[in-house]
Parts: sequence; structure tokens; C-alpha cells
Amino acid sequence: MNSTLIFQSLISGVMMGSVYALLGVGFSLTWGVMKVINVAHAAFGLLAAFFAYTVFHRYGIDPVVSLVLSVPFLFFLGCALYRFLLIRITSARAVIVSSMILTFGVAIILENLALLLWGADPRLFTTSYTSKVIIVGPFYFQYPPVIGFVMSVVGISSIYLFLKRTYVGKAVRAAWQQPEASQLCGINLGRISAITFGLAVASAGAGGVGMGLLYSFEPHSHNLWLIYLFLVVIVGGVGNVLGTAMAGLIIGVITGLSMAFLPYQWVNLLTFGLLMVILVVKPQGLFQSEV
Repeated sequence: MNSTLIFQSLISGVMMGSVYALLGVGFSLTWGVMKVINVAHAAFGLLAAFFAYTVFHRYGIDPVVSLVLSVPFLFFLGCALYRFLLIRITSARAVIVSSMILTFGVAIILENLALLLWGADPRLFTTSYTSKVIIVGPFYFQYPPVIGFVMSVVGISSIYLFLKRTYVGKAVRAAWQQPEASQLCGINLGRISAITFGLAVASAGAGGVGMGLLYSFEPHSHNLWLIYLFLVVIVGGVGNVLGTAMAGLIIGVITGLSMAFLPYQWVNLLTFGLLMVILVVKPQGLFQSEV
């Protein structure tokens, strides 16, 4: 067995998995902290990918640079969505089911909006660095996965530090660990919830652009992305930011090695077989919730 190929597949899997983690961290946050399963999470990421594609082809703005515009927009869109829609179901007895039904409708709206604006044809970022590689000894790494990996490290680290080190981040954790006590201490639960959801949707935008750097995408792509979101969050532990990051890396490594040594049709079988084993052995995920 070629050790160079193994190491190459291992590193490529880590880079690929890091992008899964970036896309999934906000999904894990709303599920673990707010008990809201946002089925439209991947659709928001896809929206950011289409926006990046548009500004790149019309104005020459790099897809990564486009996040300067799309991330703040998605943050405020997420806050507004919580204020006008989700807040009405947070007091429901079955919040998880209600949130899934509501956000499924939002996902359908976003998908059809993408079909209306961009059509059904697959899109692919073809930047000046798309075909460039970094060569280190016998190994080579394409620029897009490397950029996606850097984006993921920056994005996940920022969210983790926000939750752990800032006053608002600590308020987010307090509001959902002890909601009544936090309100007695002056924390506005509605405002904190809106910020949490906005942050999650904004992170989906960064993850969507990262996915667009790795793969082609079209209006239905969010359905496939959503499957990987569930996989990453369940393996990493619902609500665990670092656990989600580790799960993304684990799944990326398994996928990368599988693609190197197995026929393509076996890759998903192995990956989702792993999910079934984890659910049976450790249904709470590999890592405990932090928030």
C-alpha cells in the first residue's frame, strides 16, 4: 500500500472535513442551545455561494472576499427570521418538530428563489487559483481546499472564542442553560436568541462558500449538504463547537481515505454506516455538549 497516497488522502480529507465542520457549527449551535433544528441552514449557505458566484463573475470579487458582504447580511437576516417567525414557536411543547416544519418551508422558499434567480444549471468557482497547487515534497495540495481549511479554522475559532470570552457569548450560554435565572440577572432572552440564530445563519454563509470552493453546486445542493450537517453534528455531539470541528475532520478523513481506496459507490455506504454504529454505541455523540 502506497504510504504517500495514504498521507495525501489523509491531509485532503482533513481539509475537506474542516469545511463540513464550518458549515455544521451553526447548525449544531441552534440545535444544542436553542433546541431549534434549522432545516434551512444549508440553504442559507447555498444562498451565500450563489451570491459569491454572481459578484465574482460580474465584478471580479473573489468568493472569499464576498463574505464581507454576505456574512453581515445573513446575520441580520437570521435575526429577522427569528424575530418574526421562530420566536412564535420557541414556547411550543414540541419545539424541535415545530422548528423543523417551519424551517423546511423556509428551505423550500430559498431553493425556489435560487432556481428563479440562477436557474438549475450547476455552478463552479473558476478563480485564478482554482487549478493551482502547493507542492511539498511528494505531496501536492490544491489551493481551494487549503483556503477552505483556513476559512474553517478562522470561523470556528471565532465562534468558540465568542461563546467563551465575550459578554454576549457568555449570555448566550447562560440564557439557554438557566433561562429563568439569566432573565433575573437582566439578560434579554429574545435578543440573545436572535443573536444566536443570526450568528448560526452567518456561519452557514461562510460554510456555503467553502463548499462552493470544493464542489459544484446548484439549487438542490442544500439537500445533500443537510445530510452531512446531521452526520457532523450527531457524531460531534449536539451543541458542541469543538466536537463539531473534530467530527468534521473525522468524517473528512474517512471520506478521503475511502475515495482513495474504494469505488465511489462505497464511500457513502461506509460514511453513513459509521453514523449508524455511533448512534447505537454512543447516541449522544463522541463529545458532550458544551453549551
